[in-house]
Order: sequence, then structure tokens, then C-alpha cells
Amino acid sequence: MRFIDSAVHSLLKNGVLGAALALSLSAVPFSGSTAFADDKDVPWVHGISMHGSPALGPDEPFPYANPDAPKGGSITLGVQGTFDSMNSFIVQGGWTSARGMRERQFGNNILESLLVRSYAEPFSLYGLVAQRVRMPDSREWIEFELNPDAKFSDGTPLTVDDIIFSLEVIEEKGRPPYRNWYAAIKEKQVTAPNRLKLVFENGDNRELPLLIALAPIFSKKHTDVENFDKSSLNPPIGSGPYTFKTIEAGRLVVYEKNPDYWAKDLPVKAGFDNFDEIRVEYFRDETTLQEAFKKGLVNALQFRDPARWATGFDFPAAENGDVEKLSIAFGIPAKMQGIAFNTRREQFKDKNVRKALSMLFDFKWVNENLYYGLYQRTAGYWDNSDLSSIGRPASDREKELLAPFPDAVDPEVMAGTWRPADADGSGRDRKVLREALGTFGEAGYSLENRKLVNKETGKPLSFEILAKNEDEEKLALAYIRTLELLGIEATVRSVDPAQFEDRRTKREFDMVFNTWRASLSPGAEQYGRWSSKAADQEGSFNFVGAREPAIDALIDEIVGARSREHFVDAVRAFDRVLISGAYAVPLYHVSDDWVAHWKKVIPPQSHSLYGHEFDTWWSATAQ
Repeated sequence: MRFIDSAVHSLLKNGVLGAALALSLSAVPFSGSTAFADDKDVPWVHGISMHGSPALGPDEPFPYANPDAPKGGSITLGVQGTFDSMNSFIVQGGWTSARGMRERQFGNNILESLLVRSYAEPFSLYGLVAQRVRMPDSREWIEFELNPDAKFSDGTPLTVDDIIFSLEVIEEKGRPPYRNWYAAIKEKQVTAPNRLKLVFENGDNRELPLLIALAPIFSKKHTDVENFDKSSLNPPIGSGPYTFKTIEAGRLVVYEKNPDYWAKDLPVKAGFDNFDEIRVEYFRDETTLQEAFKKGLVNALQFRDPARWATGFDFPAAENGDVEKLSIAFGIPAKMQGIAFNTRREQFKDKNVRKALSMLFDFKWVNENLYYGLYQRTAGYWDNSDLSSIGRPASDREKELLAPFPDAVDPEVMAGTWRPADADGSGRDRKVLREALGTFGEAGYSLENRKLVNKETGKPLSFEILAKNEDEEKLALAYIRTLELLGIEATVRSVDPAQFEDRRTKREFDMVFNTWRASLSPGAEQYGRWSSKAADQEGSFNFVGAREPAIDALIDEIVGARSREHFVDAVRAFDRVLISGAYAVPLYHVSDDWVAHWKKVIPPQSHSLYGHEFDTWWSATAQ
């Protein structure tokens, strides 16, 4: 048995990042006596949860997968866009990496983690690469015991050394938020040949151990450390159920089943990874993708546009029943879709300008004329859940949390009475126009010669909206028609998805379409989306450039909450600050996940809280 203390770990770290190892893991003696005597009462368990206990026992499969699903056949999936990288965990290429390597909807086909998440629960993790885990209530450390059968697709064992390597190479060369999370590990202690204990500075971030447990695991032997942060089409070697069969840059990725997949008989894998082959094809635009689906070139497709969902099934295969529509009710908060402001731009630094622009979005007109009335208006960042502040006055605990920041929340938002502007659907509601003009006046703008100009500088209010497809362009043009009524000079620029992500990452936009996905367990990911530190970090998700002390403090409260009650109060207070900050024009949402599929592929009867997951589907021809 072996043991690595912090000094030896320092040597290991240097070796991982390029320097020659002066001391190999096998040469370090392990003392199994009382090194962690104080921790001996912390039990080993099969799973952990953010709040409370996991719902499943050690031998129970996930409830949204069919353990009896047949194996075999293939599925072809389609996406709009392109790709130029095989690594989504770095800044360069992180937004344009190949789909399907590691993601909820398409599966963790290549890369795996120590624990795996059940999407039937708010935030519970179960053993995968680690067969057991233990963590004290203080959450100052977490320890994993690796499954002795775990191995990479080339047959080499997956070891503690690979775990340490993966954490450290991303800490050194990955993109936010991953490198920030992994940098919070203060010690990595190998407590046995198949055990790794990770020690944190404190337990303030109670989500951190769970995020670390979901870190992707790379093969140290097969990873090019020197060029890890560079875009590359070299396929990574992972421990997942599939390997790469075909990679055609920007056009096609094909995954084929690894017959020797080490975890195929684990309970957490029952009903998953049912296809022998998974094809992910890329299409230039949404219309081309839709046409490919109608022809059967794509077997299953998620629909986001209500117009396409309502009118796009007048082709023969749909009319004769070969294609079916599937609406899956979401069990999570509605995602916040909006047109985000780049508050780094001079014209958007004043919150009143952003509020007035948000008021000018005529949801009723857009919903009825473009989307067949199928959308609901989005107000906050956790709509349709008990985490939302909408319609709820602030609790005493929320007021206590917000007291140090008296100007961070608008009075009507604090009272729970605020709603987005409710235009009459005419596209030119005079009452809303007058109210918006008054709010512009508070920001120093006035209407002169049919132009809205800054009274101090004389400059007209003008900006560009960045879009990546025809649906976003269509919506932007509808919005611009209303803006023109107040003399606002707005234009829309459509670019391909790769350029869109590049410009968004580099903050080269005025306004941009964005989606903030919500969960029942928001946590440390909010640092990357909203914190002041992330505002200037290249590759972070803080596209809007938010720099608000109340945001920073409330994220700390969310990740440090020790009870569900305090957690809910912290999220609601956070929701109020984001709403009051007017960082985006709130758009709309649906309550269902819309998916259509050819009968060649079959979905399970039950689904996760998040909607469809294609890695639980199977082929109609499979045995």
C-alpha cells in the first residue's frame, strides 16, 4: 500500500504538468495506521446528495431508463452548426467541440467521472468509476474508492494517478468554471492504491465535493499535456461505453460501442448505452436540419421553435404514423431565454436603459404572430419552481441577506409584485411606449427629431443584436420594429454558430441571444455565470459582464447553505437581484420538452426531470 503526503503530491503535480517525476507513485511508502484516525467514523456509501440522502439504493437502476431495453442497432442525431475541437473543457474550441463526448442529452459516450448523476433527483450522485465514496457533514474533504474493474477503452487500467492528472491538467489549462473548481482542492492524498482523498480549505462551498466527483477523467498515458489547451481533432481516450469510429471535421462524428466496456453491468448503467453506433451529423442551418429529419436522415430531433412544432409535420412519414411527436413535461425550473446586454458597452452601463429596452419587447405580438401562442412569458431565472421569487414577497431571511445591499433589488421585486411589461399585442402599445420613454429619461435620454439621443453627449442610442440562426434573426427583427417607434437605431447581424460562439466568448457583441439553464440545485456554476471575478475571465459564462457585490455574496450563500430552507431563501434573493439588474430582455419558455422521432428508435416510458436523454433510447430492430 502507498501514501502520498502533501510534499510528495507537490512533486506529482509538477510531473503532471510537464516536469520529470523525481519520485514515482510506486516508490512512496504508505502508512495505513492512524493517518486519518479522526475520519474513521465517516462511513463509506454508494451515493451522495447535495441536500438530504440519495433516493436510490446501491443496486437500483435509474428510474428513467429501461433495464430491459434491447441492445443493438444505430441512431442518427442531427445538430446545427460545426465543430473544430475534441475538447470542451478548454477556452479554445470549448464552445465548438464535437457533440456526444460528454453531455446529458447525447450521453457520456467517451468521458466518464468518479460518480454519475441521476437526473431524476435535484442533485444526487452514485458510484461509477468510484465504487464507494465518503464525505463528512462538514464537507471539508471527500474520499473515493475506485472500482478495480475501471479501465480505459484501450484496456489500460484507470488509476488514481489518472484522476489526479485529470484534475490538475484542467486546473492548469482548462477554462472556467472547471479550473476554478479544481483549483479549490488544497491536498490530494492517495490513501491506498485505489483510494483518493481530496481536501479543501474549508467546507463553505458545500457543492464543491459533488462538482469534483463529476470531473471528466482523461488517460494520463494518452493525453498531450503540452497542447491540452489548443483546439485539436485528436480523439481523447476515455473510459466510456463508446470509442470514435469516424471524425470528419465540422460534418460528422460516429461513435461505436466498445464490446469490452468495463461498466456495462453496473446498476447505474442499466438501460443506458443501447445502440451499437451513434452518428451525430452537422447541418448548416436549422432549415436544412429539419429537412434532413423529414427525409429520415436524422432519426430523432428536439424542437425548440413552436412554429416548426405546430406546422412542421405535414410530410408523408408524419401523416402515416412513421414519425411520432413526444411532449415530455419538465420537472425542473423553466430555462431563462433572453437577449443579453453586454454591460461592458457604454450604452448599456445604465440599468435604466436596460430596463426600458426590456419593456419594449411585445411578448403577446411575438407569441401570437410567430409562435402560435405556444410560449409562456419568462419573468425570472427559476420560473415554475419553488426557487422562483416571482409572485412571492421576500421572506425575513431574504431581507436579512439583502440588507447589506439596499439598492440591489427594486421595491416591486422585493414585494413580489413585479412582472415583465405586458404590452397589448399590437406591436405599438402606447402606454408601454410612454413608460419606456420615461425610464429612458431617467437615464438621460430624450426623443429629438425622432431619434432617441443622450442629452449629455448628443449620441443616438444604437446597438447590434447578434444572432446565429434564422429563428433568432426573425425574432430580433420583430423586436427592432418596436424599438424603431422610439427612434432607437438597432440592427441584427447573423453569423454562423462557430463565429457566434467566438464573438460571444470574446465579448464582441452589444446584445446576444443566450439561455441560462436552470436546475433544482443551482450552485457553484453561478460563479462562472454571474460573479465579478468571472466578468473578465475569457471563456467564462458571465457574458453580460455583471459586477454586483450582492450577486457575489448571494452565490456564497447558495453554495454554503446547510439546510433546504436557507438554500431556497438564498436562491430567491439571488433571483431578485438578477431581475432587478435587468441583464437581459426576458423572452419566453415552454413547460414541455418537444422531441419528434422516427419509429426506428424507441424512447423509454419514463423520462428524467430534464426531459429526453437519447442514451436511454433503443433501436426498434435490436434484439
